[in-house]
Amino acid sequence: MTRYLLDTNVLLRFLRDDHVRLSPAARALFSDASDGKCVLVLTEVTVAEAVWVLESHYKTHRVEIVEALQKLIICAGVRCIRQEEMLDALRRFASTKFDFLDCYLAALAAASGDYVATFDKDFDRFDDVKRWQFGRQA
Repeated sequence: MTRYLLDTNVLLRFLRDDHVRLSPAARALFSDASDGKCVLVLTEVTVAEAVWVLESHYKTHRVEIVEALQKLIICAGVRCIRQEEMLDALRRFASTKFDFLDCYLAALAAASGDYVATFDKDFDRFDDVKRWQFGRQA
């Protein structure tokens, strides 16, 4: 079966349905995936870029972004790399004011038990995340 690494521009045309020619093509690709004709591979970079574009360029509210991406991640024919961590990151993004990359890093740290090496004390707000602290050994 053919696997396609999904680029952000296809993902956005599918989610936004805002282009007369490209949006129908994106819908057709997602339909093929849903019908089992292909697999769409969704990477962390693609999700992160989509979040950034939707929030900064399209001024989409973060809850709307999260709802759309959560549905897509669990959609038939879509394989999201690190799916559980990605869903966790989206939940964190919806319920905080943190940027998406910090939420994804927190989700990875929570899943692995690893520390986050950061100077950003906001990570301390996550009960399940351990933060490296400058001047202290982990």
